Amino acid sequence: MQGYILQRFADAQRVIDAMMVDDILIAAIERAAAVCTRSLKAGGKIMLIGNGGSAADAQHIAAELVGRFEATGRWPLSAIALTTDTSVLTSLANDFDYKQVFGRQIAAIGRSGDVLIAYSTSGKSENVIEALKVASQCQIKTIGMTGFSGDHLRELCDITLTVPSNNTARIQEAHAILGHTLCGLIERNYTQEGAVPGP
Repeated sequence: MQGYILQRFADAQRVIDAMMVDDILIAAIERAAAVCTRSLKAGGKIMLIGNGGSAADAQHIAAELVGRFEATGRWPLSAIALTTDTSVLTSLANDFDYKQVFGRQIAAIGRSGDVLIAYSTSGKSENVIEALKVASQCQIKTIGMTGFSGDHLRELCDITLTVPSNNTARIQEAHAILGHTLCGLIERNYTQEGAVPGP
């Protein structure tokens, strides 16, 4: 039992160690934070999507931005997870196709200058791929969250945060770290650039 626990800790640590020396990933995080900050300060919003555990990640980060992550007294930041409205999701899946559950929402509420953060551990989720195509047509900046196998997603994103792993659980754990890091950078950028403090 303890051996299994320690092995899981060690597996996670190896991924974190690899991320810490991944200059491409670190630079991509910095660019992603800058893109999100510019959008928010210009009146844009951040939309987030994903399936299963990645849907939970999307909702988690949206909550951190609308509420607060670490900063106190800052204005709520405009973010929405497109994974939460069951009436919209089920009607689109039923009346159109499951591939359309995110893309049609983006076409409906997305605007040029917004940002889409798309989670797919494999990089192959059809509804996420379709959403990225729609976002591009709408001139929405795209940030992908994936793992080593996410080549297709990378081709469609302006910026990609690639976890150096092909293991779904390790990728999802790392996505939580990346999401929190992104939230922290956005808060720092937003405050340092003179944003109006919140209630």
